[in-house]
Amino acid sequence: MAMSEAGRSALDGWRRGSLLLFALALSGLAAAIFAGSASVSLAAMVIVVAASGLLHLASRRRTLAANTAPHAPADEMSAVPSAARSILECVDEPLLVLNRTGRIVFANRSSEALVGGDAERKRISAVLRTPEVLEAIDRVQECGDPEDVAFTVLVPVQHYYEAHIAKDRTGLVVLRVRDLTAIRRAEELRADFVANASHELRTPLAAVSGFIDTLRGHAKDDAPARERFLGIMSVEAARMRRLIEDLLSLTRIELNEHNPPSSEVDVVAVVRDAAAVLAPLAQADRTVLTIEPHGPLHVIGDRDELTQVFQNLLHNAVKYGREGSEVQVRFGHMETPGKAGAGLFYAAIHDQGEGIPREAIPRLTERFYRVDVKRSRERGGTGLGLAIVKHILNRHQGKLLIESMPGEGSTFTVALPAVRETVTTQR
Repeated sequence: MAMSEAGRSALDGWRRGSLLLFALALSGLAAAIFAGSASVSLAAMVIVVAASGLLHLASRRRTLAANTAPHAPADEMSAVPSAARSILECVDEPLLVLNRTGRIVFANRSSEALVGGDAERKRISAVLRTPEVLEAIDRVQECGDPEDVAFTVLVPVQHYYEAHIAKDRTGLVVLRVRDLTAIRRAEELRADFVANASHELRTPLAAVSGFIDTLRGHAKDDAPARERFLGIMSVEAARMRRLIEDLLSLTRIELNEHNPPSSEVDVVAVVRDAAAVLAPLAQADRTVLTIEPHGPLHVIGDRDELTQVFQNLLHNAVKYGREGSEVQVRFGHMETPGKAGAGLFYAAIHDQGEGIPREAIPRLTERFYRVDVKRSRERGGTGLGLAIVKHILNRHQGKLLIESMPGEGSTFTVALPAVRETVTTQR
């Protein structure tokens, strides 16, 4: 940045005043010498003061020059014309243009999250402290061959980037950055999914294969053993079937997740139907399903998918609640602060189980995540139920709220956008 007009005017004023004072002091000293006056010492003192002023002026000029040195001169910023700037601002990825000295002469708005909002006129090493990128820029400036380099930014949240660096005929270096975080995380999720699915299928397949070999061998004439082994094989085959059905269901829901439903559904009726289907399972565990009396609550949704949501949640409440306990369902309406609309209707399912550790709650909707793996498998769980619930609610623009205290049970609340006419009737 060049010295401002005000700064130059002030320095010129100091210089003229100091020179005038210095000249007057010299004249006074000469007159005093010729006159033999005792004011010689006074004139000498004035000369010293004037000389100090000139030295201070020189020091001040050096300080201002040093402070403006890290910034690019104004004429360097014209390396990227205004028309080109307008076009480059439309690029939705971070894009920087560097001059021959590595100073940023253009940074678009998308680059602010990466290098800050005041990156222009600064050196690239001052705003992007990533050795692999800086070394690649040096190589491109020296050789002229474009390069692609991957790098990671760890704070405030880990992000993965890929930078493409190229040099034009005028010596400017263009640095374009792509954010690969979503792609990398999707790859990691896919790898975890394949590994978990393979693991879940491997165990029942191994059991079935082992029992088949046993029945073909020494147990082929042992009727009691054959019946016992066939029963276990049936259980394992049913487990594989549930897993495959859940995987297919999850895939189908994800493919349709971007298409919001358009039908009107009564949430209270859906919950009652889901509870009726699970009544035999609840009776087998001596669990009481209590549904609060309530009038219709209409939302925009897919009835079959919402039935699957509440069946999964009620099934979990029965499976993981204490034997002989109660599962309660209550309904209500909540406002959405700061948003216009009818708000949300909710159905809250509370069990009297052992509760969920606080650190495990954020991971409950991950695929194949289980708080208690052994108990989940013994109860026929696949680890996909809450993942299915999450994706269905995403399609319905709803949300799942989970509250739990160890030893006091858990509450899973499904909130869905309400139909305005229904809210008016309820009030």
